[in-house]
Amino acid sequence: MSLKSQIDLGRLPRHVAVIMDGNGRWAKQQGEERIFGHHNGVTSVRETAEAAAELGIQYLTLYAFSTENWNRPKDEVEALMELLVHTIHNETKTLNENNIRLEAIGDLSSLPKNCFNELQEAMQKTAANTRMKLVLALSYSSKWEIIQAVKKIASSVVAGSISIDDINDSTITAHLCTSGMPDPELMIRTSGERRISNFLLWQLSYAEFYFTPKLWPDFRKEDFYEAILNFQNRERRFGKISEQLTT
Repeated sequence: MSLKSQIDLGRLPRHVAVIMDGNGRWAKQQGEERIFGHHNGVTSVRETAEAAAELGIQYLTLYAFSTENWNRPKDEVEALMELLVHTIHNETKTLNENNIRLEAIGDLSSLPKNCFNELQEAMQKTAANTRMKLVLALSYSSKWEIIQAVKKIASSVVAGSISIDDINDSTITAHLCTSGMPDPELMIRTSGERRISNFLLWQLSYAEFYFTPKLWPDFRKEDFYEAILNFQNRERRFGKISEQLTT
């Protein structure tokens, strides 16, 4: 019996987040430069997005480039940005064929102009698609996101449009990059690392974490199905006890 056939389609997570880790190490194992791993990671992005859409996942968020990644060697950053431009351009047609809408979160204004323009064009061309939202986290960090949210809320307080006493969980959620999206129920990280690296800190508060030793360029549909099955075999209590869930 295949892994896919074992998945209960009635108990899918609405939103899956993925930290795509291990491109550099994978390239090193092949005796190549780090960018070689990033190029091969594009296939994993395609397979993961297809697997998620085929199952019926509504939101798939991929951590593509963090604010801290700007501190990497200049040559690698420039090569990553060039790869991003070409990948978005080349994959837009496939996204439309699969009825997948492309969105992005992060400090997008910090992206190189050609990258920003290509991203905006792809998002416009796929805006009418309804099967799944593929969200790229670009020049993103959760601390940056929360700081921006706090600033916006503080401005509203100063303007008198909101009272300090009215600030609650919903207020903060509404001012995050992911406003309007359900929080991820499952977070997958490849390469064996067990940390969330400044990714969706607020949104992952009750997510299930799945860590796999697979390096990102080796991650395929079967690996995604395995993560979903692992998720479905967990008991999610949200602070309650098992007996309360049963009754």
